[in-house]
Amino acid sequence: MEPIKHECGIAMVRLRKPLEYYKEKYGTEFYGLNKLYLLMEKEHNRGQEGAGVGCVRLGVPPGEEYIFRQRAEGNDSIRQVFSLIGKDIHEADSFGLKNLPFAGEVYMGHLRYSTTGRSGLSYVHPFLRRNNWSSRNMLLCGNFNLTNVDEIFAAITATGQHPRMYADTFILLEQLGHALDRENERLFAIHKAHGLQGLDLSEAIARDLDVSNLLRKCAPSWDGGYVICGIVGNGDAWAFRDPKGIRPAFYYADEEIVVVASERPVIQTAFRLSADSVRELAPGSAIIVDRCGDWRVEAILPHGEESQCSFERIYFSRGSDRDIYRERKALGHELVEPVFRELGGNLDDAVFSFIPNTAEVAYIGLVEGMRRKLGSRKSEAIMKLAAEGKLSKEAVEQVISHPVRTEKVAIKDIKLRTFIAEGSTRDELAAHVYDVTYGTVREGKDALVVIDDSIVRGTTLRQSVISILDRLHPRKIVIVSSSPQVRYPDCYGIDMSRLGEFIAFRAAMELLRERGMQNLIEEVYRSCKAQEMLPKEEIENHVKRIYAPFTDEEISARIAEMLTPPGTQAEVRIVYQSLEGMHRAIPRHTGDWYFSGDYPTPGGNRLVNAAFINFYEGNIDKRS
Repeated sequence: MEPIKHECGIAMVRLRKPLEYYKEKYGTEFYGLNKLYLLMEKEHNRGQEGAGVGCVRLGVPPGEEYIFRQRAEGNDSIRQVFSLIGKDIHEADSFGLKNLPFAGEVYMGHLRYSTTGRSGLSYVHPFLRRNNWSSRNMLLCGNFNLTNVDEIFAAITATGQHPRMYADTFILLEQLGHALDRENERLFAIHKAHGLQGLDLSEAIARDLDVSNLLRKCAPSWDGGYVICGIVGNGDAWAFRDPKGIRPAFYYADEEIVVVASERPVIQTAFRLSADSVRELAPGSAIIVDRCGDWRVEAILPHGEESQCSFERIYFSRGSDRDIYRERKALGHELVEPVFRELGGNLDDAVFSFIPNTAEVAYIGLVEGMRRKLGSRKSEAIMKLAAEGKLSKEAVEQVISHPVRTEKVAIKDIKLRTFIAEGSTRDELAAHVYDVTYGTVREGKDALVVIDDSIVRGTTLRQSVISILDRLHPRKIVIVSSSPQVRYPDCYGIDMSRLGEFIAFRAAMELLRERGMQNLIEEVYRSCKAQEMLPKEEIENHVKRIYAPFTDEEISARIAEMLTPPGTQAEVRIVYQSLEGMHRAIPRHTGDWYFSGDYPTPGGNRLVNAAFINFYEGNIDKRS
């Protein structure tokens, strides 16, 4: 119910034929740009703080521009970027220029959500590295977060470089740029020795450049989750995915085009493809397209034990993806038994609904599962009637007349504008974000079951949703989360970095204090501090010990108490998905570190311990 700022979105388009081909067949030399726009619009859910577009045109004579970039900030940044591009094209066309801006063969687009707290246009991708040699220019963007920026920074400064900023994208640009320079110098020496000079020498370097050499040199030092995309000024392009598969990437290629995006359905929609036509980029692999348009998928790093992000399937990605839709329904079905137990088996006096709309598919799965369970109970009741010789039309109709009751109980009515209201005034406004459908619940008799996709901080539940649902006067409110308890911060590209914001963590801390176990808090802090300076490979996740004394049910019960607003008349209960249920519903995406604390890379343990240190020491504004 509360929005989570999450990983960025990437899109790349590489035309494999001359621009004239697309102008003749599709009526415009901006075919690639138009497709990029569509891809970015379909991925707008992945980033609403900034957007950027980069383009390289091939075969441009010296003295004319061939690399173009536009960026913008704000929640309408996609519109802003393409408005600026349109303005650039119009102004160039009015001067009668032959090579129009952004009419090129190679494109990248980026949608940004900040996971570092840094803002400003200078942090919006793509980043651009300029040089007079075409094969030394580079555009870079990505959906990623590295846990070991300090190590990479130290390594590149040891070579004599002097980065302008301390941020992972800047650092990667400098690291890859340095490798690109060395590769150019290697090819320069080879071709110079063969007597080439001038433009012939430059052309030979651009022809023989192999970007896989850059990735093989730099990528082994990267710890984190990432999909990193690059375009070299000579036209070479790549998209590279981390060896654990933490962040998603999909691609499609035919004789006209190669396209890469963060989500499969956006490619399907943009090019009218079946799901099977779009392939997932294998972890540790790069899809590389050379300046001639020839493409290949190449393994850059060993394919490690996969740990694809489960939250991607639960919450972030578009639910229109075939597999994600099935998985979200399965998540709802996995909740049938715990919800049934919470209701004491009484489905006659229960109403099922969902908030927000992103939870609708899991809701469908839950309701379908409840109907199957009820159907089974009806079958048993009819068989019992038959065995007792009491079978009649009236008796059967009485048995089958009991439904699983579903209603749309809450409707989002307004968008809360926090910039004009703070404190108690803000809380009062928050209580009216949703409106309820009166008459859907029998007052004092029905239990109201409402499913959400995740409960991370619980702020919206406490400030508005539970109070709003209580207006219907149900006997009981059961809030159901299709994801398990979020206990640990993310460090791979999602804005969930502060332990103190997680309601599950706060509940465990309250239970420790209530039961006189404050010494465990101190012990965990000392253990985290003791490992602070160790290499990341030697660090353990000590925050797990905070949760160890309690069952999931104990923490859920305390969360329910903490999130129940004063004056609530209904009993409030919270049911979370189990970790085992999530894995059954999403078997291929095993990355569950948010819930289990089992981080897929060594840097995760270092950052979770740092998050606890920051919490303990009161550094509430510091991101780990």
